[in-house]
Amino acid sequence: MKIYIGSDHAGYELKHYLMGKFKAGEFVDLGYFDFDPKDDYPNVAHDLAKEVLADEGSLGVLICGSGLGMAMAANRHQGIRAADCLSVKMAATARQHNNANVLCLGARLLSQGKALRILKKFMATKFEGARHQIRVEGIEAF
Repeated sequence: MKIYIGSDHAGYELKHYLMGKFKAGEFVDLGYFDFDPKDDYPNVAHDLAKEVLADEGSLGVLICGSGLGMAMAANRHQGIRAADCLSVKMAATARQHNNANVLCLGARLLSQGKALRILKKFMATKFEGARHQIRVEGIEAF
């Protein structure tokens, strides 16, 4: 499974920490590539959303200060279900019930260890389908 990842300046350090906890090449880093406070999170969110949509079965990870702005920008794309998760349980539920394909993390709200646990759970959890499929179709209908 290919995993696309991106951040703004606020999420830059957490992004590199998380990528460092996995094998080289497991993530495709879409930026930003330096710590510049002028970086605008919507740009990387839109780039990542396009990649996830074009690569069936892939997942995305977006990191900003709160995760909220990234989720809002990514969710503008039909077919993206971005979830801003603050706990392992939220990450599991986002995948199991909502078939979330993009995880958003708040670097200013989470410790590195907790963010790593959330990411691992998000990656390991599968969509349950069944009654949840109808609900996901309802989300995608608009």
